[in-house]
Amino acid sequence: MTDAEYGLHRRSLLAGAAGVGAAFALPASAAQAAPPTAPPAAGASRRTPGNWPDPETYGVADTRVDLWPREDNSFVLPLELRPRDEERGAVWMRDTYVNCFVVDGRPLYVATGTTRVPGLDVAAPWNDGIFVWLAPSLKGPWRLADTTGIRPGAERGKVWSPEFVGENRPGRTVVAPWQEYWHDERFGKRGQAWAPELHYFRGTWYIVACMGDHSRKVGSFMLVSEGGVEGPYRLVGGNLDKPFGDSFIGGPAFIEPGAYHHIDGGLFTEGDDAWLVLHNDLYARFRDDMEDIVTTTDLPRFRQTPYSPEPYLEGAYVFKYRGKYHLVHSVWDRTSVNADGTVRQAYDVAATGRVQYQYDAVVAVADRFEGPYAKRYTAGVGAGHNNFFVDHRGDPWSTYFLNPAAGYWSHASRVAEAAVPGVVRLEWTGPSDGRLYVKRRPWGHGGRD
Repeated sequence: MTDAEYGLHRRSLLAGAAGVGAAFALPASAAQAAPPTAPPAAGASRRTPGNWPDPETYGVADTRVDLWPREDNSFVLPLELRPRDEERGAVWMRDTYVNCFVVDGRPLYVATGTTRVPGLDVAAPWNDGIFVWLAPSLKGPWRLADTTGIRPGAERGKVWSPEFVGENRPGRTVVAPWQEYWHDERFGKRGQAWAPELHYFRGTWYIVACMGDHSRKVGSFMLVSEGGVEGPYRLVGGNLDKPFGDSFIGGPAFIEPGAYHHIDGGLFTEGDDAWLVLHNDLYARFRDDMEDIVTTTDLPRFRQTPYSPEPYLEGAYVFKYRGKYHLVHSVWDRTSVNADGTVRQAYDVAATGRVQYQYDAVVAVADRFEGPYAKRYTAGVGAGHNNFFVDHRGDPWSTYFLNPAAGYWSHASRVAEAAVPGVVRLEWTGPSDGRLYVKRRPWGHGGRD
């Protein structure tokens, strides 16, 4: 959720969000602008729909209406409101994360994401940490995690924040020096956490998140709970001095040299093994004690088919479903004009004449975690910086938030519907290719109801 791509700053929100409904309806203008929908390809069975043919040029975006979150396949989670949310009537959230875990024999749904503080219209240059919501089912009721036993009188549901630096003790670090708030003349108060994920692994709760662009050091870190899902959480040993991985040149120009590390860290687990997943195609295995990654330099890369040229990728996430590994990336679909005057919508690099349109979820599928991955495809329009998960019945879903920083959802007429904790149903196309798409509209010759 970086605020810039290779130094090119994104636009701020055009207006404060307000009045978000309980479900997302596809605007008529979008339906008019999208190409006509075609039925799934031949090969669809009575049990699963088929894949759509991919655009002929690799890297061209699929913008069909069926790949948008719509009122018939998605809804906004009715999360318990905090006092800061009451005016809007819904939680303002980016990088929405939802998952379902079985705890003590019962399903427990968790939700978290990047949120903002009262008085700011974005989660920068600072926010106040990570909040968690819990529910017995996807429809709720969604309640803030009960943190009152840990911090009586503090804001309920806040499980970690740079504010908690006073809880550090010898041998137990909650907030490292590089994660603390700081100040400068340009931004004033600085430092924020974004894109948190919550995981339950080997009976222990973990949070993987990122310190954002305005922090002393920018990059991914992990917290481990010493209690339940509500915490208390502490920082793992591998992040006491810095984020995971090495620093490199990246991010907006105001980030100090040496401060930028790989962002948007995630956790993938299988059996008793766990991996850190990072943007820029990187991954690393965690040590058995989960206090650090095994390799701290020269991290391995996923084997996948890049676009040419490769644009900036964010929000890397790996999800295993029915024996296949799904590598999810978030990429801006940029609109431009071809030499013949036709419109081009593609996952291009930023350049003059290319306008950000939608922040999409693109996916590649493999038989092994490290790859090789098949060519990427558009899995969800406007669903970028998401995660895939299965509910307690085993049905697949994706999160979405509708990015208000640029493009379609930044328009003044739409921004009130953006930055939401949304979920959308997915559909599986069968074992041959094993793709997951946003649930498309059913077709009589193969689509599911």
